[in-house]
Amino acid sequence: MYIKEITLKDFRNYKDLHTSFHPRVNIFLGKNAQGKTNLLEGIYLNAMARSFKTTRDKDLIRFGEEFCRIHTVSKAFDEEMETEILITKEGKKIIKIDGVKASKTSQLLERIYIVIFSPEDLKIVKDEPEKRRRFIDRELCQIKPGYYSDLSSYKKVLKQRNMYLKEREIDTSVLDIWDYELARYGSRIIRRREEFIKKISEISSDIHQRISGGLENIIIHYEANVPYSGWETTELEFYKILENSREDDIRNRTTGHGPHKDDLKIEADGIDLRKFGSQGQQRTAALSLKLSEIRLIEAETGEKPILLLDDVLSELDNERQSYLISSLGENQMFITTADISGKVIRSMPEGKVFKIEKGTVEIEI
Repeated sequence: MYIKEITLKDFRNYKDLHTSFHPRVNIFLGKNAQGKTNLLEGIYLNAMARSFKTTRDKDLIRFGEEFCRIHTVSKAFDEEMETEILITKEGKKIIKIDGVKASKTSQLLERIYIVIFSPEDLKIVKDEPEKRRRFIDRELCQIKPGYYSDLSSYKKVLKQRNMYLKEREIDTSVLDIWDYELARYGSRIIRRREEFIKKISEISSDIHQRISGGLENIIIHYEANVPYSGWETTELEFYKILENSREDDIRNRTTGHGPHKDDLKIEADGIDLRKFGSQGQQRTAALSLKLSEIRLIEAETGEKPILLLDDVLSELDNERQSYLISSLGENQMFITTADISGKVIRSMPEGKVFKIEKGTVEIEI
């Protein structure tokens, strides 16, 4: 699986760009604020239908323009595929796959598999629970058909319930409607997350042993806000929890239970790394998590995902840089950096180096 070429029209600081990529390693060299990350963002957007930098689609449109367009040609599952996303200032988003308008976003998510690795991901162990939930959801949306729909439906119902909880007069029969829906979609989310974390924990344990030289053993626990005890049982238990906590929810004017409150606990040799781990331990655990994400996609889909490394090499020492690059030699990679060591370049398979300056891209090597 790899991206052959991309066209950006009025996207961020790119007026009109068309460039072809190497199926292995593509390095984008340049100073800050030249457009390196914007190019990665365009690649990510055309696979995931959303940015990894902003939730406001209109921010993606070049200043003074009415719309932006991102078009890619990719090779996946032994077939060539074209994808295109058009975003207007009014917030309209049109997705086309091989020239045909997609009826739902999930059609795009199942075509190209992308893993993004940025300096923010190195903080996933110590940062707030929302980032760890986002890590889970981002991958499940790609590898499990239907998860994106369940997650979107859950968020929609949760928003409606929370809005209703802010009303002066609350009718419990109305809450019943929201609670049944929350329990229905929430139990599916909990089940998928439970399965996912079991697999990720097993894979990351093996990877972490290698990175740490066998000095540490990592275990990842899924801390579900609503305990998982089987799909149907969890749905019923979730509904009862919502029913029993209505007084608290009405008083707090928000929903206090559900998968929107879930978290991960990451331990190394029994030590909670979020609370007591050193920065080095936390970063090594984060690297193990990202590499296990890649391994799991390969195991679930039979395809090697495309990797976007956004200025992450500068946050790792040379040893971890070399391990990261050498262990991913068969995946297509896009790497942004202001500088890169000769040792790391020598550890890379064949590829291309691009120089990026003020929204222009030139092949350097």
